Amino acid sequence: MAEQHNWQRLHAIVSGRVQGVGYRYFVVDAAQEVGISGWVRNLPDGRVEVVAEGPRDKLMRLLILLERGPHHATVENVSAEWSNATGEAMGFRVKF
Repeated sequence: MAEQHNWQRLHAIVSGRVQGVGYRYFVVDAAQEVGISGWVRNLPDGRVEVVAEGPRDKLMRLLILLERGPHHATVENVSAEWSNATGEAMGFRVKF
């Protein structure tokens, strides 16, 4: 695995038709496939929040998938902020 001091943290807010369409589980599958840690959750306003940590190239691959979403989703916007990884996440999960 890559050295964690080179890792970054992606904080993304996804808007559109992204709740009730399997979006969170799509994100979990995508993150596990890419090989990064973090979590995803629904927000009360209908958006989805994603926090992921890993090498920047893997996070960029996840970001592309977040913009696509699962078949029944309609992603209108993905707002992304970058920072240094905290190393707090192990695995990738749905957060409630």
